[in-house]
Amino acid sequence: MAARFIDEAEIWVKAGDGGHGCLSFRREKYVPYGGPDGGDGGHGGDVVIKATTRLNTLADFRNKRRYHGENGQKGGTQNCTGRDGEKEIVHVPVGTLVFDADHGDLLADLVRDEQEVVIAKGGNGGWGNLKFATSINRAPRQNNPGLPGEERHLRLELKLLADVGIIGFPNAGKSTLISGISAARPKIADYPFTTLVPNLGVVSVGPEQSFVVADIPGLIEGASEGAGLGLRFLKHIERTQSFVHVLDCTEPADEVERRFHAVNAELAAY
Repeated sequence: MAARFIDEAEIWVKAGDGGHGCLSFRREKYVPYGGPDGGDGGHGGDVVIKATTRLNTLADFRNKRRYHGENGQKGGTQNCTGRDGEKEIVHVPVGTLVFDADHGDLLADLVRDEQEVVIAKGGNGGWGNLKFATSINRAPRQNNPGLPGEERHLRLELKLLADVGIIGFPNAGKSTLISGISAARPKIADYPFTTLVPNLGVVSVGPEQSFVVADIPGLIEGASEGAGLGLRFLKHIERTQSFVHVLDCTEPADEVERRFHAVNAELAAY
C-alpha cells in the first residue's frame, strides 16, 4: 500500500449521448394511409461515482483517467424506442470528495459505503416523427437528434475515515503502536519520516466490535504551513473522532511537553 498510496487524482467523464429519433412511415399491404411510426431514441448512460470500502487509495486512476457512459441507441420503426445506454460506474474509496476541477466547486462528499452520485447526466433521446404528428400534419417528416451527454473535468481528493488518529512527531513510535494493536505493518526504522503515507489498521475489541486507527505521518512545527509532510497529510485527520498523541518519553520532560503543545498548535492552525 505504501508505494501506491495516492490521495488525489484528476479524471474526465463523459455521459452517453442520446440516440436519434427515427423518421419512418408504416408500409402495410392493406393500409393505404400508413402513418408515421418512428420511435424515440434511447437516453445516454449516466456517469455515476460510487463509494466502496474495497478501495483505500486513488491509485487506480493513475492508469485510467477517462470514463464514458454508453450512447443511447437510435429509435426504430413501429414506434420502437431505442435502447438506453448503460451507465458508467466509477468506484472510489469511502471518504472521497469530488470537485469540479475547472471551477473548484465541491460536487459530492462520499462518506458511506455504497453511497453514489450521478456526476454527469446522459443526453435525452431525440423524438421520432410519430411525436410530431398532429391533426393538421399527419405525415411529419421531422425527427430530432439525441442531445449530448454532460462532460466534466473532475478532481478527486481522498480524506481517510478513521475512529482514532495517531499523531505525534517523527520517530515517536506511532508505527510501532499501530503494528502492535492491529494487523497493519508499516515500515519502522530509527530515522525521521519513516512513514511517508498514512496507514490504516482495524483494532478488534470483542466479538463483532472493532474500530479503525490511522497512523498519520510525523508532524513537525510549521506543518500547517506546509513544512515537512504537513499539509499533505493533515487533511487525513480532519474526520477522525479522536486523537492519540504518541510521545517519546526518553526525551527530557520539558521537550516532551513542548512537542505535545507544538502538535496541538499545528492542528489548531490547520
